[in-house]
Amino acid sequence: MADEARADANGSTTAAGTVPAGTVHATDQVERALKSAAHDSGLKWESPEPGTFVVTLPGTRKLSTTCSLRVGRHSLSVNAFVIRHPDANQEGVHRWLLERNLKLYGVAYAVDRLGDIYLSGKLPLSAVGEDEVDRLLGSVLEEADGSFNTLLELGFASAIRKEYAWRISRGESTRNLDAFAHLTRRPDETPPTG
Repeated sequence: MADEARADANGSTTAAGTVPAGTVHATDQVERALKSAAHDSGLKWESPEPGTFVVTLPGTRKLSTTCSLRVGRHSLSVNAFVIRHPDANQEGVHRWLLERNLKLYGVAYAVDRLGDIYLSGKLPLSAVGEDEVDRLLGSVLEEADGSFNTLLELGFASAIRKEYAWRISRGESTRNLDAFAHLTRRPDETPPTG
């Protein structure tokens, strides 16, 4: 079987087990585009093995998002952890994710077997250049960072309330919970104006 020829997507014949002509060139171009886009954006990145890149995207709500990009024979895949599995309201969280998927570019929300939430996507190598990598990383950052507080509210509201009460009881700062004041405020309290 190893000596059999097979047709690739373009109809060209290649020996079984060999890489179609042009694939190596395409993967090299994509790897250069990844390095250049990360460098030009001032992002921390590493390449732990050939064809794999790990980029750290700095955020404001979510301090950072680690994004893994893998250059395959035909496509570039991207995966980024967003948040662990929700403590509560899983159905509401999943519904929000599915509705949100309709608005995203290049990635979609996905859930792993543990229920943890990721952004995941795949693009053909022929569509990937430096501008497209920049756009893809921007999409991941905008969504992971922009949706972070909403996902915390939907899936961790009771944990936020418990954390707030624990901090108050010990005289600890609640500053990092300010974004969730509407969840921690007593019904008789008036919201701060400002």
